[in-house]
Amino acid sequence: MDSNRSNLILVGMSGTGKSTIGRIVANKLEYAFFDTDAEIEKRTGVQISWIFELEGECKFRERESEVLRDLTRRNRIVLATGGGIVLRESNRDLLNKRGQVVCLTAPIADLVERIGSARTRPVLQHEESIESALVRMQSERNPLYDSVTDVSFDTYGHSKLAVALDIVAWYSKRSI
Repeated sequence: MDSNRSNLILVGMSGTGKSTIGRIVANKLEYAFFDTDAEIEKRTGVQISWIFELEGECKFRERESEVLRDLTRRNRIVLATGGGIVLRESNRDLLNKRGQVVCLTAPIADLVERIGSARTRPVLQHEESIESALVRMQSERNPLYDSVTDVSFDTYGHSKLAVALDIVAWYSKRSI
């Protein structure tokens, strides 16, 4: 059976706190925590930015899909995904089948502040304005996030712990 809805998967734009909040949620639930980007780096031995620069976004997305397939075969995990995981239809199908999907949101101004001027996120490295890039990406991705999301939590103005506890409370009420 392909379905594994005992997993909790976090999606959302870069800078919404998926990795940090995901670690807290995993700790509270006593689940294993994984981050798709960290797993790609672990498997390849290189940083995501290197993959983007030398192999391109398409190859990165292939690696991302493979990691998603592998990790979501497990039970009782919390998975923080990269912001673009929803761009592939096959990934959206897996998200729908293999976990309870939580979308983390925040206003663009907050994301710009969190991400800062550092160009550490590969999809933003060649953009003139981080803000305009985030607006464009959010416009493209929001309908895709909506198509896989079971529930959304806004992280703006809330501590990461408070959001994590809200997610744990929601998840604990779900019939798995």
